[in-house]
Amino acid sequence: MQQAITIQLAITRSCPIICLLLLARPYAAFPAEDASPGAERSYDVVVYGGTSAGVAAAVQAARMGKSVVVVSPDEHLGGLSSGGLGWTDSGRKEVVGGIAREFYQRIKQHYDRPEAWIHQKPQDYSRYRPDEDAMWVFEPHVAEAAFERLVAEHGVRVDRDQWLDRSRGVRKDGTRLVSITTLRGKTYRGRTFIDATYEGDLMAAAGVSYKVGRESNAEFGETLNAVQTENAVYHQFLQPVDPYVVPGDPSSGLLPRIHAGPPGEEGAGDHRVQAYCFRMCLTTVPENRVPFAKPLGYDPLQYELLARYLQTGGDDVFRKFDPAPNGKTDTNNHGAFSTDNIGMNYDYPEASYERRREIIAEHEAYQQGLMYFLANDPRVPEAIRTEMSRWGLAQDEFPDNGHWPHQIYVREARRMAGEFVMTELHLTGVKPTPDPIGMGSYNMDSHNVQRYVDADGHARNEGDVQISPGGPYPVSYRAITPKASECENLLVPVCLSASHIAYGSIRMEPVFMILGQSAATAACQAIDEGAAVQAIDVEALRKRLLADGQVLDWTDPRASRRITLASLPGIVVDDQQAELTGEWPASSALGEFVQFGYRHDGNAEKGEKQAVFRPTLPEAGRYEVRVAYSPNPNRATNVPISIVAADGTTKTTLNEREPATDGPFVSLGTYRFAASDQGCVVIANEGTDGYVVVDAVQFLPAN
Repeated sequence: MQQAITIQLAITRSCPIICLLLLARPYAAFPAEDASPGAERSYDVVVYGGTSAGVAAAVQAARMGKSVVVVSPDEHLGGLSSGGLGWTDSGRKEVVGGIAREFYQRIKQHYDRPEAWIHQKPQDYSRYRPDEDAMWVFEPHVAEAAFERLVAEHGVRVDRDQWLDRSRGVRKDGTRLVSITTLRGKTYRGRTFIDATYEGDLMAAAGVSYKVGRESNAEFGETLNAVQTENAVYHQFLQPVDPYVVPGDPSSGLLPRIHAGPPGEEGAGDHRVQAYCFRMCLTTVPENRVPFAKPLGYDPLQYELLARYLQTGGDDVFRKFDPAPNGKTDTNNHGAFSTDNIGMNYDYPEASYERRREIIAEHEAYQQGLMYFLANDPRVPEAIRTEMSRWGLAQDEFPDNGHWPHQIYVREARRMAGEFVMTELHLTGVKPTPDPIGMGSYNMDSHNVQRYVDADGHARNEGDVQISPGGPYPVSYRAITPKASECENLLVPVCLSASHIAYGSIRMEPVFMILGQSAATAACQAIDEGAAVQAIDVEALRKRLLADGQVLDWTDPRASRRITLASLPGIVVDDQQAELTGEWPASSALGEFVQFGYRHDGNAEKGEKQAVFRPTLPEAGRYEVRVAYSPNPNRATNVPISIVAADGTTKTTLNEREPATDGPFVSLGTYRFAASDQGCVVIANEGTDGYVVVDAVQFLPAN
């Protein structure tokens, strides 16, 4: 039986809200070591971690006729997929195959049953489509039931509440793992092992190299890694907000949840990891709603920065209340100050169980306090308070955990440092990826990692990057295998070998299930071949994966519409290099586009957004200025553009409903520019009558 743990946390201005917490949580009750060790058991495959990847791995091993056990620290199976993340970040669903797709097909089969719709009619839910084979949005308890059925149907043993003894519980013989022992004294011998945890605890305890934090851009020749103040345009303060306790007085100190110090050098590596949160399942259905309670130790000062931002007109509180079946949501972070607890998780990846418990408790108190604040504090605009008061936790979800998710969203922890590292260059196709065993396709997505005071004395977030890789990409088998010199019978499908920004795309639940299945297939093959996991016949592995429904290669029909920078003459500034004000979501849905897509203004916040394309010209002279966009009837007819050149500023407008004259480009005329970066082209959305699209600006020497 789990023991309640009382944790005393210091109350300070920077690490606030929490005082005493008495919680008995499935995710939180780290047991003391059991002095009476249980009998040692032996298996072909030992899976550590009950995440979605762990379940997929165990099921695959059972299907291949191997004995397998899931050693799960958690009571609940499925990790984030059953822990509130029901709005699946799938990217291109066509590349989700194997057990992963089977899971989403089982979800669809559940919702095909009329009795599944208790609080809503299926025809009233837009994400339920009877003619599709799978369903990608679901309630947490439905996902957990699907995982439980999968392990039950395959006779997979699951030992729950078993936490690896990280200091003494890993036994090796040379480079081979022999057994793992938990804090309860249970020992599991294995021929192969799979670390399916979000934290990579088995990997680290086994002596496998890993990284925490962000590499510099220079390390792997990337552009989106490391400190990213210039790219951090999403989930940002759109109006100036004073960061000091006494507005305008730096000597009064910073408000809570602001980092004291500069953000760091652009493109330089650091120790920081992207923010965590809980993916809440909320509802407005009266008979199923639990109102937001005032948490123990609630301190409204923790939300003073948010209060000031709301008073400037910030109103994007409800934009990530993504609808789930039966009148529920998967509620995620959105905006400058939201559920992401920025900067409070830096030591989580390598922390002790007890310290992680403190971090989880602080995150829970912060987020519960945030919801209470938004629903009750008089500083919150009345319209927001009134709307938030309609919401509450779903009573029929997480009943053993106070209706709160049992899994914190560990977006990133340790990342293995293997012989092959997936990077931005592999995701975007600049470099080839060897030995593919599955595919990803989601945006290279890093949430903010710190909040600081900018040069103008205003609060600012740093670290958010949301850039499309340009379509689906393969993930290498070599990215889930450690260096052979470190461990030859361990596979790591979750904390795999990837740079920070590449991991930001790979880290999606469908991909974890894909890689979990592929890891188990390789583990079974290593047993059959009597080989190290690094030395198996990869072609034989790929044949088995294809036979089991995995998708290892796929041609994106959009690829033929992509124009690479290298193929264009002159100086070209892409939207990824533009200086953006306001939120410009990325897309690649229509027309030809430069590089990986284009951005649009969402047809919102008119007059508040602009994109500055600033070229570095090799020499002074006359240049033809050409703008790229994808035309569509919903585009604006009056996009204001300013060309800032040596002879002054020329203003014009562009009709983006009309087709461009040369591929995606249209000429705006020829202008005289000085050398270097003194000129620019500014595209804004003030007074526009539709969507404003920005893609690229080309500067062609006039001669």
